[in-house]
Amino acid sequence: MMVPAVLLMIGVLTAVLGPRLLARADWTDREPVLALWAWQCVVAAVLLCCALSMTLSAAAAWQAVRGHVFAPAPRSVVEAYALGTAGLWAPTTAVALACGGVWSAAMLVREVVRARSRRRLRRAELLVRVPLLPGEEPGADRLVVLEGDRPDAWWLPGTPPRLVVTTAALRRLKGRQLDAVLAHEQGHARARHDWLLHCSAALAGGFPQVPVFAAFRDEMHRLVELAADDVASRRFGRLTTALALVELNEDRGVFGPCPTPRADVPSRVHRLLTPPDRLTASRRLRLTALASLVPVIPVLVTLVPGLGALR
Repeated sequence: MMVPAVLLMIGVLTAVLGPRLLARADWTDREPVLALWAWQCVVAAVLLCCALSMTLSAAAAWQAVRGHVFAPAPRSVVEAYALGTAGLWAPTTAVALACGGVWSAAMLVREVVRARSRRRLRRAELLVRVPLLPGEEPGADRLVVLEGDRPDAWWLPGTPPRLVVTTAALRRLKGRQLDAVLAHEQGHARARHDWLLHCSAALAGGFPQVPVFAAFRDEMHRLVELAADDVASRRFGRLTTALALVELNEDRGVFGPCPTPRADVPSRVHRLLTPPDRLTASRRLRLTALASLVPVIPVLVTLVPGLGALR
């Protein structure tokens, strides 16, 4: 009964080597959408290894589980996995991994509930600061102008989603810069970046001592901004998008020597003003295929004994 142990080893190797290889890659900033996909494949592979190892360990530990997992399989397939040779480690592994899965689901639910609570609070505050006029229907406008001394703009998900812009931002944003900001925020909404951020935050919060999940969360925050910058720059130009970023963040001290919560803004502006060459279409296709193969590996490892028994 070596398959669950092999799966756990593959999961550990993926969790250790995956982030290091992606950190050393020279194409992640050039192709943020591809980098997002690669990170998701790495984390999916780690989670798949744990889930498949848990399933096989539970099948080895308890006959009832084995009957459900291998119900349609012939006897030779069941014997190929040598489920009867498992010792006391099988139920221990199954229970530990199951607890980890339940904990991950609980953290994701908590993250989603908190996000929705914050969204409801922000919508309630928005309704107080921008009340509906007589005869105005709620949710009629997607663009909301909010009185404020600090230039800011953000996308408020919901039904319907809205772009909130302060009056200070309107005074600063010139020409098509406001359109670039709108395109940036719409890029987040269309790609459902909020779900990526929720999932990465749930894993990092639920398992704070697992480096791959912390790196996943940090890279998701960085890469979704780069991807949205690219959406805006393709429609309204890199210079316009860079100037919009500068106008919105100049008063926040992000361009000074002291670190700030938005310390990535200068690098984003520099990337827009000095755009790196994109990868060729063939190389993007190869990297996409390679990343997609990573979560397939644990599935193949799981199926190899059964497929071998059917030959």
